[in-house]
Amino acid sequence: MEFKYTEDQIALRRAVREWAQSYLAPKAEEIDVNNRFPTETIKALGEQDLMGLAYPEELGGAGYDAISEAIAMEEISAACASTGSIITGHYLGFDALYLAGTPEQKEKYLRMLTEGHKVGAFALTEPDAGSDAAKGTCVAELQGDHYVLNGSKIFITNGYVADVFVVFAMTDKSKGTKGISAFIVESSFPGFSVGKHEEKL
Repeated sequence: MEFKYTEDQIALRRAVREWAQSYLAPKAEEIDVNNRFPTETIKALGEQDLMGLAYPEELGGAGYDAISEAIAMEEISAACASTGSIITGHYLGFDALYLAGTPEQKEKYLRMLTEGHKVGAFALTEPDAGSDAAKGTCVAELQGDHYVLNGSKIFITNGYVADVFVVFAMTDKSKGTKGISAFIVESSFPGFSVGKHEEKL
């Protein structure tokens, strides 16, 4: 077995590098100094098919493989680390949706995310539960034909600007990590809010 890039992967790396160095690199310092989310960059990434690089074309993606995605992420991050972080959080948010979502959910949400019309986020970490997800206190209770989530998350990449979140919440505490479920939450849903976390004294 040969561990070499394919011709398509080499061509992708060259194209992404040229674009990232000309478009992202000149903005990188200003974005970091001003701690600014580059909204204009999201549109540009979508136009370059970089908001859903390794997702099927029928769902708005570019149809590349995971290695190609990693290559592109290297080039983007080299030009602007902040943008690399934004895309990583975006991908992580809808990876779960792509892997486990229903066909209806994929059709409704994935295209808007892969084409760069919306920003995604992955919401697992809580103030008192980081990598130990079983200690999470965010719960989801079935009320009629829908679930109601109660709890808070912290350190969510893209949290202040994301439109669609995959939020993890306990549906059965007695089952530990097997009692955790993933929910699609839109930022426009009733009761959803984003605010500054206040440290406990």
